Amino acid sequence: MGTVTAPHDPLASVVGGTTAKVMAAHLDLHTVGDLLHHFPRRYAERGELTSLGALPVDEHVTVVAEIADTRSRPFNHGRGLRLEVTLTDGRSRLKLVFFGRRAVHHHERVLVPGRRGMFAGKVTRFQRDLQLSHPAYELIDEESEESDASAVEEFAGRPLPIYPACKQLESWRIAKAVGLLLDSLHATGWKGVDDPLPDGLRSRRGLLPLPEAFEKAHRPRSRADIAAARSRLKWDEAFVLQVALARRRRSGAQLPASPRTPAADGLLTAFDGRLPFALTDGQRRVSEEILADLAAEHPMHRLLQGEVGSGKTLVALRAMLAVADSGGQSVLLAPTEVLAQQHHRSLREMLGPLAEGGLLGGAERATRVALLTGSMGAKARRAALLEAASGQAGIVVGTHALIEDTVSFADLGLVVVDEQHRFGVQQRDALRAKAERPPHLLVMTATPIPRTVAMTVFGDLETSVLDELPPGRSPIASHVVPASDKPHFLARAWERVREEVAGGHQAYVVCPRIGDDGEKAADGPAPTERTDAQDPQAPQDPEAAERRPPLAVLDVADELAGGPLRGLRVAVLHGRLAPEEKDEVMRRFAAGEVDVLVATTVIEVGVNVPNATVMVIMDADRFGVSQLHQLRGRVGRGAAPGLCLLVTDAMEGGPARARLDAVAATTDGFELSRIDLEQRREGDVLGRAQSGGRSSLRMLAVIADEDTIAEARDEAVALVDQDPELTSAPALRTALDALLDAEREEFLEKG
Repeated sequence: MGTVTAPHDPLASVVGGTTAKVMAAHLDLHTVGDLLHHFPRRYAERGELTSLGALPVDEHVTVVAEIADTRSRPFNHGRGLRLEVTLTDGRSRLKLVFFGRRAVHHHERVLVPGRRGMFAGKVTRFQRDLQLSHPAYELIDEESEESDASAVEEFAGRPLPIYPACKQLESWRIAKAVGLLLDSLHATGWKGVDDPLPDGLRSRRGLLPLPEAFEKAHRPRSRADIAAARSRLKWDEAFVLQVALARRRRSGAQLPASPRTPAADGLLTAFDGRLPFALTDGQRRVSEEILADLAAEHPMHRLLQGEVGSGKTLVALRAMLAVADSGGQSVLLAPTEVLAQQHHRSLREMLGPLAEGGLLGGAERATRVALLTGSMGAKARRAALLEAASGQAGIVVGTHALIEDTVSFADLGLVVVDEQHRFGVQQRDALRAKAERPPHLLVMTATPIPRTVAMTVFGDLETSVLDELPPGRSPIASHVVPASDKPHFLARAWERVREEVAGGHQAYVVCPRIGDDGEKAADGPAPTERTDAQDPQAPQDPEAAERRPPLAVLDVADELAGGPLRGLRVAVLHGRLAPEEKDEVMRRFAAGEVDVLVATTVIEVGVNVPNATVMVIMDADRFGVSQLHQLRGRVGRGAAPGLCLLVTDAMEGGPARARLDAVAATTDGFELSRIDLEQRREGDVLGRAQSGGRSSLRMLAVIADEDTIAEARDEAVALVDQDPELTSAPALRTALDALLDAEREEFLEKG
């Protein structure tokens, strides 16, 4: 094997070709730098055993445990031999199973009660017991004949690193490979491993030199070593990323954008004059922040976060009218046709004659509000396209259809994205590309996705928060209904629905899917656009794979109409109904002609029926946090208090149940997003993967390390202001080049 000279050298140069191939194929580790940054998931102490009671089924794990007993027994009428080894953590037990006479005799000789070791394998369940079949293991007590001297010495007095591993390569083999790497780097004086932190910053913050940090992260002698190493390595991640964002913000501030200011006697003034109520203090404050951004000569990039019903649409409309006053146009991008149609109706109603520009009865200084969706007829579509292209429509509302090549604008000045968790950066960028100069961007949400929360913490999104509800909005009580554990709770839920209907109110029942033959999941994408858009952040719950299929609207509606809700007027709504059918169902529900609406997430956003007071969400654990919070926001919109019931079969104590308990405990959408971020990580902060994928952060935890991130931003801004090209920090420039591959560079440019 060769001598390591740089982090970009191939792994085979230090760990050998076979191991390098396994690391590349199963752990996505390709270079010396990749392995150097493959940090332990956790550290074990002598005497500390892994908790065996909550191991995830069907996942590969590494546990540290003590052997409680061993037992060999024949099977298959005496033709085979099986060894069962029981591990314990002092409370719970885990069974190891080996088959074959030679294997049994070998492992029985080594795996004797009282010994401790690391055991790795895939967790399965057999006859209610958790077990590992033919696991790999390494004994780590002093008596072990199979442990080498270094393993015994390390376990005797040092924390034991447990690495993210796989079936083909166990944690202790990764530790040995890292040890070879560290020894090789030490022999070369860490040549090629450049420190991205400027000397002054490292000195001010009392941080370890980089080689020492790597050594203490991978081969710590104490918990203090681990803490010091993590502190240093978190600063590396935070500072390099903040420098990237600071340079992007500096570049963005130099982009030319058309200032958009309201006229003294224009549309915005006329609209404010016809409002039948006064703006809340929060709406006024946030509007002033947005109008100040619109008046600037560089593009606005702002997140408007507000509780469901806090008036985000009203604030966005005032911004769009300011753009119209300056001769520009705005688009409002909605994730579903139902929401787009709802926005179109509500904007026209709020504007009245101000939305009838050039029409008989229109106000003197009026504009038009056009609607463009994928299912529109040819004649209506041509009319909408003409109004957008000619500039007659100062506001264009639509779905993904707005992104199509045939859509053009006279002067696009503002892009408003509603429920931004439904759209990717690529889609938003495609719409913004339709403007001659970079348009201003306003994204709105009640529950930001984890990546958005992360970017907010990193300071890359200017944020406005509507933290008060307008007068007249009622509180919403939320409760988890454990249907399988306590079926009488579900029966009581249907009684509550009947009670609300008897009191003159209405109810929603939401299911994850429609129920057509051959359907695999909730309402999916139509050929050209999403109808009932699924939450791309919905969790992949391992519990769900072993359960029945998700409940379906058509099935549940029939069961309710013929069972617990017999005699009530029940209707169904889902994204595969024709647009006119959806409109008719919603019209009847809004008019009070339907008591219970059984629907998919097509009613998640934008549907406003103040008389609806109760929401029952079936299989609630199959929805993401954002969806649950949005769905809950459909009730409590009038004078009567709202009730949201989260029906689930998820086991108490599991991650799915914990997520539901969190939703039931708070109605603060931003707090829910932070909880979601803590549970599921932020995804790739700089890449396209918004969550659930590999994180670009290895040491840094966005919520727990907010203070470090904020301090790193201050340091990064100061450096970039002083030296935008980083000529004084070549090692930092190298780290940036490694962080920002071509895809991430493009992602940052599109924002």
